[in-house]
Amino acid sequence: MPQPDLKALFLHQLNDTYAAEQAIVKALPKMAEAARSDELRGAFGVHLEETKTQVTRLEGIFRTLGEKPQAVECKAMAGILGEGEEMIREFGAGEALDAGLIAAAQAVEHYEITRYGTLLAWARQLALKDVEAPLTDTLIEEENTDSILSELAEEAINAKAA
Repeated sequence: MPQPDLKALFLHQLNDTYAAEQAIVKALPKMAEAARSDELRGAFGVHLEETKTQVTRLEGIFRTLGEKPQAVECKAMAGILGEGEEMIREFGAGEALDAGLIAAAQAVEHYEITRYGTLLAWARQLALKDVEAPLTDTLIEEENTDSILSELAEEAINAKAA
């Protein structure tokens, strides 16, 4: 059993985040397929490729730390992704679908921003300098995706849903 210290907590959270990213890789194609807007479908496609890179980046962090990834279901992400599935079921026939998909996708992004921000802060506290750059890169990507989704919603999709 791991010691209940910050390093153990960091590794636990890293595994949780690894599982979350894998779940996102599975969910994004479904969300892209359901999207009505070409721009939203394209944004989901771009983020899918980014997410695959983020999974690889996490695997590199594990290697750097001499650890093996042990993804266990991330219950928080499963719940958030379930909201995206709910949007498709409940609003799939209407103009509000894309607005609902953006809301669900932004919930995913906000969760990821929180996780990567925390991991980065803990890596700094633990002087894990070799993992700071990849965590920072991913955090920036997640923040950028959130901004892109907000722009899509505010510039066209929310008005169309109304």
